Formats: sequence, C-alpha cells, structure tokens
Amino acid sequence: MTVATPSVELAIETRGLTKRFGHQTAVDGIDLSVPRGAVFGFLGPNGSGKTTSIRMLLGLATASSGDIAVLGQEMPGRLRDVLPRVGALVEGPAFYPFLSGAANLRRLDTADPGASSATRSARVHLALERVGLTHAAGKKVRAYSLGMKQRLGIANALLVPRELLVLDEPTNGLDPQGTREVRSLVRSLAAEGTTVFVSSHLLAEVEQMCTHAAVMSAGSLVAQGTLDELRRVGEAHVRVRTPDGADARRVLAGLGIVAGDPVTDELLSAPLPEGAAAPETIVAALVAAGVRVRGFAVVGASLEERFVALTGEGFDVVQ
Repeated sequence: MTVATPSVELAIETRGLTKRFGHQTAVDGIDLSVPRGAVFGFLGPNGSGKTTSIRMLLGLATASSGDIAVLGQEMPGRLRDVLPRVGALVEGPAFYPFLSGAANLRRLDTADPGASSATRSARVHLALERVGLTHAAGKKVRAYSLGMKQRLGIANALLVPRELLVLDEPTNGLDPQGTREVRSLVRSLAAEGTTVFVSSHLLAEVEQMCTHAAVMSAGSLVAQGTLDELRRVGEAHVRVRTPDGADARRVLAGLGIVAGDPVTDELLSAPLPEGAAAPETIVAALVAAGVRVRGFAVVGASLEERFVALTGEGFDVVQ
C-alpha cells in the first residue's frame, strides 16, 4: 500500500511505518501527521523509537513496511527532490576538528550542488549569526563545547532556506542561555513559515517551544495532537488551599471527591470525578462547613502527568 495522495497540508505523513531489526520491532506501525508551519515535538523516553523514525523519514534507513510522505512527496522515491528542501540535525553534528566553524560550514556548503559559490561567505556568516556563533567563527571546532557544536550543526541546516527543519535533541548539551537561543531560533523559523520537527525527551522545552506533539513509547505512537488537545485528555483535579485540611477532606469526601495525601501543609489535591459537583458548589460546601478557603482551582492534567500515564516512564522536565 502507498500513500495514494499525500496531503499538501502536511509536512510529514506516515501510514503504518514500521522498522524491524531481526525479531525486534523498533518502530511499530506509526501514523504520524505533522501540519505545515507547526513546531512539532516528537516526544518519548530514550530508546522509544524517535531517532529510528527520523532516519526513515530522511531516507537514512529503510522502512520494513509502511509509507512516508515528506513535503507532499513519497519517500524514499522522491528523495532527490525532497532533501534539498529539508534541513536536518540527527544524532549530533560531526565536523572536522582542525578546521574553524566557518571553514567547516564553507566546506559543507561546497558539497551542496545547488548552493551558489558567489553568495557562500554571506550565507555562512548569516547562519553563524542566527545561532549565536559569530564570535567563534574563526575558532577551531576542537575547541568548541558540546553546546557550540550543536549550534554549529543547526547553522549547517540553515545554510539555505528550508521548508522543513528536522532537529534530533537540538538542546542536548546546551547551557540555559544556549537553550533559550535555540528556542528563540525555532520560533523565528516557524514565524517565517518553516515547519520544525523537534525530537526531544525534555518536556519543559517542548512545552515552551512547540505547537503540536506526538508521544512515542516502546516503538508505538500513543498520542498526537496540539498541546492543548493532549492536556485535555487527562483527568482534572480539584486543588484546595486551606489550613483546615482534615475538615476540607471530610467535606470533599461527602461530595464524592477523595483527596490524596496533602501536596503541602495547606494544599490538598483530588481527582475530580465525571459528573461531580460544580466548582462553585464545592466552594460553597467548604465555606458552609467552616473551612477557611485560601485558594481553590480546578486544573487539567499537566503534560507531564499525561505523558507518564501514556508511557509508564518519566520525562526529564528540567534542563
């Protein structure tokens, strides 16, 4: 089966994409839909199949079965047409350590048959400027930190305008300032119309950077959609801030709301069952019972809670 009519509204589309290594299935029949213009987070714990999926999307690995369309073209059949429109940083950058950052980019640009030599120096300068490496352009790459090498890899992907940018763990090894710079860069690229596909296991970065996300677990795609859609699927909670914890727990229990252990000395949290009393009714019942309510909220599940529920594993939520 093939993707008969790849959608022009999708930058990336897969159907039943599968990769096996002998008897081991690394990617198991995923149906991925990445809208054009999105900053799309491809999430999952390490070893969940993210990088293998990306390698198949870019023609670096052959799928065992299933179909791929990138920028509306079937892959890998239209590889030569598609790849010049795609920038990628996969599995970390590799450069000549004895050359400077600028010299490495010039050498890589020379290898691009579609790149004009007349504007090469200007393109290299602009790419370095966009990733904050102008000051290190003449420094040998062997003296670069891991974070600087990451940014140089992104600069290489930006030497010519791209419709799609694929970044595998782009903030790996970056300090907080470098992470903010990459985040700002990704947002600016999306504002210019570039679709950015970001693989990551850092939940906090995805929340601040992305508009859409998909979640991988053990080779399977377990959820995808906008960030708001993913948050809405989880269970809502009631949070009550009060010094009268025991009385508040009793009132909530009478309304069918069972609070767990206090989050702090004055904060209770309880799952809100479907069909439970309205928030104003809960507050009125607490006040009528003499409970001193210092704060009250009904909150949806956080992305962290949702992803842990989907994958059974934790995510790194801080850099």
